[in-house]
Amino acid sequence: MKVSWLYRLLRPLFTFLMKLLFRPIYIGLENIPKEGKVVLAGNHTGYLDCGFLISSTKRTVHFLAKKQLLDGPKKIFFGNMGIIPVDRSIHDKGALSAAIEALNHDELIGIFPEGTINRTDDVIMPFKIGAVKMAYEADCEVVPFVITGKYKLFSRPTIEFYKPIKPKNKNLDIDNKKLMDIVSKALIEKRK
Repeated sequence: MKVSWLYRLLRPLFTFLMKLLFRPIYIGLENIPKEGKVVLAGNHTGYLDCGFLISSTKRTVHFLAKKQLLDGPKKIFFGNMGIIPVDRSIHDKGALSAAIEALNHDELIGIFPEGTINRTDDVIMPFKIGAVKMAYEADCEVVPFVITGKYKLFSRPTIEFYKPIKPKNKNLDIDNKKLMDIVSKALIEKRK
């Protein structure tokens, strides 16, 4: 996937603003490979999560995101940010194919397997299978991450990246549960 001039322009600016306004804490950055195909997958706490991920690596992060972000004037911005649109009303095989194709070109994919921002009282919502499915199909690793804290001025939210896992079970539910367990156990531990 081609990286747009807008992404190249905004990534350093957004990184600067994130660090200036929120002073985030990054842990485990060494777990994000500097090159090659990889999926970043973790919990979804708010609208700024994507910015938090973008500011954690110099690599381009291609997010799977709802297709409505490409409606109307929003398309000018989001269409140039390297997103892969997903129709959430169906099992969108086209989005999955596009993500696998990007991975096969050694790109980095960012995904929130909960499918939407978690506004429940549960630690985490059930993970959809897409993250492990695309990693399995593209024969690559998934780097689990956990975001904690609120996006308030100088609030120091934390994002921690864990050791990569490689889906290898034809029954992807096993690997999906493993990924979800890593994220949910880390969130429970951080709440103590």
